[in-house]
Amino acid sequence: MKIGFCGTMSVGKTTLVNALKEQPEFKDYVFTTERSKYLRDLGIPLNTDSTLKGQVIFLAERCSELLQPKIITDRTVIDVMAFTNAAQSIPIRHADTYYELAANFIKDYDYIFYISPLGIEVEDNGVRETDLKYRKKIDREIRDILEYNKHKIKNYYEISGSTEERVEKVISSIFHPYL
Repeated sequence: MKIGFCGTMSVGKTTLVNALKEQPEFKDYVFTTERSKYLRDLGIPLNTDSTLKGQVIFLAERCSELLQPKIITDRTVIDVMAFTNAAQSIPIRHADTYYELAANFIKDYDYIFYISPLGIEVEDNGVRETDLKYRKKIDREIRDILEYNKHKIKNYYEISGSTEERVEKVISSIFHPYL
């Protein structure tokens, strides 16, 4: 199964993926988490400074994850689509073409979990954007992409709560969906 978490910055996606590593149900999975610091250090612009070249690299990373038979990732193609749509330096015609291309891969996820930012403070890790207006903009983009592409999503859940509650929701959604 291919399991992806999407949501704006600083909502606990990476924390959740790291917590799922400890669960026996996922012992055979590959786990991927953000590499923002590494990518920034390579000179790839992030967040509000994003460029088309940078977003293509991020899309290639997401697609390479989708080649794994069992993966849990804290980023999806939906996230990179949202950041591309919000990037001021990317012309609309390029963003639209990028969107069309990236949307083809949404169907490859078996499960997509959206994590809302409501009630979650922004944590400054020295790499991510901490501007609240930008955070809301990315969240709106993600929700719009999810809504517009819902016909491509096999299994979709919104999750919230503590990390422990989120872990339980993920496990019950995948392994006990009818309970």
